[in-house]
Amino acid sequence: MRHIATAGLLPAVKLFDMPLNIPDNLPAAEILKQENIFVMTETRATSQDIRPLRIVILNLMPLKIATETQLLRMLSNSPLQAEVTLLSTHTYTSRNTPQEHLTTFYKTFDQIRGRRFDGLIITGAPVEQLSFEEVTYWRELETIMDWSQSHVTSTFFICWAAQAGLYHLYGIPKYPLPEKLSGIFNHRVTAPYLPIVRGFDEEFFAPHSRYTEVRRADIERIPGLEIVAESDEAGVYLIVNRSMRQIFVTGHSEYDSLTLKEEYERDLAKGLDIKMPQHYFPDDDPSHRPVVRWKSHANLLFTNWLNYYVYQQTPYNID
Repeated sequence: MRHIATAGLLPAVKLFDMPLNIPDNLPAAEILKQENIFVMTETRATSQDIRPLRIVILNLMPLKIATETQLLRMLSNSPLQAEVTLLSTHTYTSRNTPQEHLTTFYKTFDQIRGRRFDGLIITGAPVEQLSFEEVTYWRELETIMDWSQSHVTSTFFICWAAQAGLYHLYGIPKYPLPEKLSGIFNHRVTAPYLPIVRGFDEEFFAPHSRYTEVRRADIERIPGLEIVAESDEAGVYLIVNRSMRQIFVTGHSEYDSLTLKEEYERDLAKGLDIKMPQHYFPDDDPSHRPVVRWKSHANLLFTNWLNYYVYQQTPYNID
């Protein structure tokens, strides 16, 4: 087995067999294998002679199996081995995921609060139209975000979580939009010198699905934050903390090809007055299968975070 040296603080790692390390019987494992994505189960990982990156995912989305599969797909596209811990809230139990799945594969914060992690991902949640303080698990989420300051090397906030993180950590408010923002939007890189967008094209596509927004003027007032990418239609997209400790993404780069379609159909079934996702269905015809235009950007975004903001920054002895 060949080894490569890196500029990071972890030791040299093997060039091959560096995939995602997840529980043997997690449903996502079989899905990813069918997509020709190399997944290492716990059984095989025990034979590796490196320390894998410890990544914890706080999954706030209602359809947890779908979301965990999407995120694991993104994390798998890297030569770095990552050991993933799935986290759910104690103060609110999802009604859309089987309890057996939660019991088998998820931990609560009390079970991991004494550990340190290289990376934390906090997902979006369908609670944007509530004030932050009205969210059932808001106090628990505040505790986790505070804990991450001392126990996590870098945190990746997605959609509503990005708004929640900006609000709790920096006092940046969110604002209601006139209608739901849903679709695939073009973005431009505004800070091409930062590692998080290394290898990006000057313009790229990414999905959005939300009812609220954060605004450039509020972010620019915070010295420690920098806007890295934005869209004329969808607004600010990517914000980073200059210490490399936090990444805020206001969209859903991890979404599958049909996720927006399924959300749109669920909204219609609820009787909501909702518009069709923009720039998504060919010829704006929902009977046509959407063309994926954001996968390469999504993979590069997560790979850059794992490499430059986690692996290159984290100590080998994380404890």
